Order: sequence, then C-alpha cells, then structure tokens
Amino acid sequence: MAKKNKPEGRFRQLWRVYKLTAKSDPSSVWLAVLVLLLSIGGGLGIGFFTGGGSVFTLVLWIISGFITGVLLAMIVMSKKAEKNAYTKIEGQAGAVGAVLDSQIRRGWRTSSMPIAVNPRSREAVYRMIGKPGVVLIAEGSSARVQQMLDDESKKASRAVPGAAVHKVRVTVDDSGVRLYRLLKHVYKLPKSLRRGEVTAVANRLDALGAQASAPIPKGIDPNKVRAPKRKF
Repeated sequence: MAKKNKPEGRFRQLWRVYKLTAKSDPSSVWLAVLVLLLSIGGGLGIGFFTGGGSVFTLVLWIISGFITGVLLAMIVMSKKAEKNAYTKIEGQAGAVGAVLDSQIRRGWRTSSMPIAVNPRSREAVYRMIGKPGVVLIAEGSSARVQQMLDDESKKASRAVPGAAVHKVRVTVDDSGVRLYRLLKHVYKLPKSLRRGEVTAVANRLDALGAQASAPIPKGIDPNKVRAPKRKF
C-alpha cells in the first residue's frame, strides 16, 4: 500500500510562508532582524542597569529579550505575509470575500458571499455588521458598483433606520481603501451599536435577504405576475 501523505505541520507551514514573504519582500527580513536585535539589546540594557552586577540576572534578561524578540519578529513577518497575500489578489473578483473569510474580530457578523453582484463586470457589494453599524463594502471602481453601493445603502437604511450605514470602496489605488487596509479601516469606524443591537440588526437584514432570495411558489407564472400598486 502506498503511504498516505502526511499533512504539513504548523511550523513547516509558517516557515514556508515566511520564505515566500522574504523572497517577495526582502525588507521584511531586515525589519524582523532589527526588531529581534532591539529586543535583545533592551533585555541586555535592563539586566545591566537593574541586575546589580549579577551575571545570572543579566543572562535571564538577555534570554527574555531574545524570546520577546522572536515573538515580535514573527508578528512582523506574519503582518508582512498577510499584506503580501492580499496584494497578490488585489483587484480580482472575490478578493473582498477572501478577506471577510479570514479571522474576523468577535462581535462582527459578516459573510464571504456578496449581497449584490453585477454578473457582467463581476463587481460586488459585501456587508459587515458590528458596533459601528452596517458597513457596505464595494469591490470595483466603476460607476455601476457605486450605484449598487448606493442602492444597498438605501435598502439597509429603510430596513434598520436606527443603525448607521457606512460605505467603503475597495480599490487598487488610493482613490479608495486598499484591500490589505480594509479590516483596519472598518475596525476604526466610530461605534454606535451595543452587542444586542448588532444581533438584532444582523437578524433583520438576514431575514430580508432570505425573503428577497426566496423561490417563487410552484404553479405561479412569473411572466403573469403583476407588481402590486403602491399606496400613497
């Protein structure tokens, strides 16, 4: 029997990502090394001035500085790797969905599936719901996606009139928000809802979305259905 391929371990995955990041962005390596050296130097300085001449205390502080430096260097490389990954998919259809499918902070309700799509241009509008209110994210730079964004904003305002509605456009230039800055931008929006209100707003919008996408009952010819007259 052929041996089954073992899944790649966590450490090997991280090491592979870091190598790819170092290859595409050499400055990330120097930044990580600088952070490590500064941390070791900080530990050395603290141990020298507070250790009272004790070699044991000095060594402990150097080790602590080294461990802290390694952790900080890993954080730097992880941030660079994340930015590099987002930069590679920037401008592609579904890139915003990929970001929303990553680790979102607790208290946010979102989905990697768009709430509105232009089938021709594949431009889309996504939705996040959190303490800042309803955040609509447009993926694209044309006037069509701006109209889609405005339409969804009006729908959300009618459905949940007490919630703030924020509109964000993700672009490949500085005319909007870059993909790798999207979550940071959204998390900085001013808070206006409590946790219970976030759940209520999300449930309300989800229910309206389910009604809008509900299938037509059998036995009804959609070509013969007339829209009801509006009462003013």
